[in-house]
Amino acid sequence: MQFIVPDVLSAARGLSFGATGFLALVGLLLWAVGWRWHRFWVVFGITLSAGVLGLGAGQAAGGQVMVVGVLVAVSAGMLALELAKVLSFATGGTAAWVAAQAVLPQAHELWAVFMAGGLIGVVLYRLWTMLCTSFVGVVVAWHALITAVDQLAPFNAPTWVGDHAAALNGGVVAVTLLGVLVQVKTSPPAEGTAGTAEDDHHDHDEHHGHDDHDSHDDHGHDHHDKHHHDDHGHDGHGKSHKQVKGSWLGRMVHGRKAA
Repeated sequence: MQFIVPDVLSAARGLSFGATGFLALVGLLLWAVGWRWHRFWVVFGITLSAGVLGLGAGQAAGGQVMVVGVLVAVSAGMLALELAKVLSFATGGTAAWVAAQAVLPQAHELWAVFMAGGLIGVVLYRLWTMLCTSFVGVVVAWHALITAVDQLAPFNAPTWVGDHAAALNGGVVAVTLLGVLVQVKTSPPAEGTAGTAEDDHHDHDEHHGHDDHDSHDDHGHDHHDKHHHDDHGHDGHGKSHKQVKGSWLGRMVHGRKAA
C-alpha cells in the first residue's frame, strides 16, 4: 500500500500553482487544527462529497444537474453533525479492515474486524478524529507539494514516488503522529477540565473571602478588646487616681483634725 499514489500525481499534473497552493494550505490546516475545527471539517467534507455525488447522479439521470447537486449537498450539510459518529464508525472499521487485510491476507471473518475497528473509532472519537484529520492533511499536502515541485523541477514525480514508496510511507506515519501532538497542544481544553478549573477558582475565591472575613472579624475583636482594655485602663487609672486623691484628702483631713 502506498500513501502517496503515483496515479494521483499523474492526474494532477495539469493543476495550476494556485490550486496546488490551496490544497497544500487545506492539508496544513487539517494537520494542525483538525480537532479544533472538526465540526467545520465534517460539514465541509460531507457537503462537498454529497454535492459531487449529486452532480454525478444528475448527469446520469439526465435531469437538472445543478439543482440535484445543490439539494443533495444542502441536505447532507444539514445532517453532517448528526452523521459524524457514523462517519467515525465507518472510517474506523475501514481502517481496521485494510490493516488486517494487509497484515493477514488469508484472514477470514473480516466483518468482526470491521465492527471492532468501528467501535474503537466511536469510543475514542477525539483521538480517532485527530488521527484521521492529521493523516488526510499530510496526504493532501504532500500530493500538492510534490505536484508543484514536479511542475518546477525536471523530474518524473510518479516514478520517483514509486521508487521511494517505503520511505514516503514511513514519513507519512511519522508526520501524522506529530500532527496528533500538535492538535493536542492547539485544541481547546475539554469541558470537564474547564469546569473543574472554574470550580477550583470559585472555591479559591470563596476561601479567600472567608479568610478576609475572618481576618476582619479578628481585627474587629482585637480592636474591641483594645478599646475595652483602654477603657479598663482609663477606669483603673481613674480609680487609682481617686484612691490617691482619697488618701491625700484623708491625710489632709486627719492632719487638720490632728492639728
